[in-house]
Amino acid sequence: MTDQLTVAPAGVADAGEILTVQRAAYLVEAQRYRDVFLPPLTETLDEVRAALAGPTVVLAARLGSRLVGSVRARIDGDTAHVGRLSVAPDQQGRGIGGRLLTAVEAACAGRVARFALFTGAESVENLGLYARRGYRVVTHRPDENGNRLAVLEKVVPGDPGQAASHRSARPTGAYRPSSTSSSATEATSPTTFAPPPCSAG
Repeated sequence: MTDQLTVAPAGVADAGEILTVQRAAYLVEAQRYRDVFLPPLTETLDEVRAALAGPTVVLAARLGSRLVGSVRARIDGDTAHVGRLSVAPDQQGRGIGGRLLTAVEAACAGRVARFALFTGAESVENLGLYARRGYRVVTHRPDENGNRLAVLEKVVPGDPGQAASHRSARPTGAYRPSSTSSSATEATSPTTFAPPPCSAG
């Protein structure tokens, strides 16, 4: 009998599994950008535990008892910053990344006017996933190591007047993605949030 995928809030006890899957997933991005110091690869177990114990939304995907993916979102004003979207390498291409993204958006529903994330500008699979989910590239910027990132946003459908009100209330100045524990974000795909390494499936 095939195990069915479940997505649910993660707890502090899941920290070790989340970090293991995250590191395995982001190794693909590290090879792509020739950078082994991406934030998802240098994050410590204590930092993951702190994220799980704090206000950050953290969801985990499981096949049976096995944790195969996770994602985080930090709400700041009218924006949910999505990051650390990770899927186990042997499970990529099966739609798990999309399920996690949909779930974290649902978890933040009613509290934000938009979602923001970023991924490597050369991470074609990640960019494709986000485009299919309604995200659009709004700018590019370098990360702390000089890798070029694509910054994406998705406006929450709803009352146009309300959305405009949210946008006008946003502070002016440079866009600053979350640097806390995100694909896409920081993806996927590698959150800082770094570009998330989930496949487009």
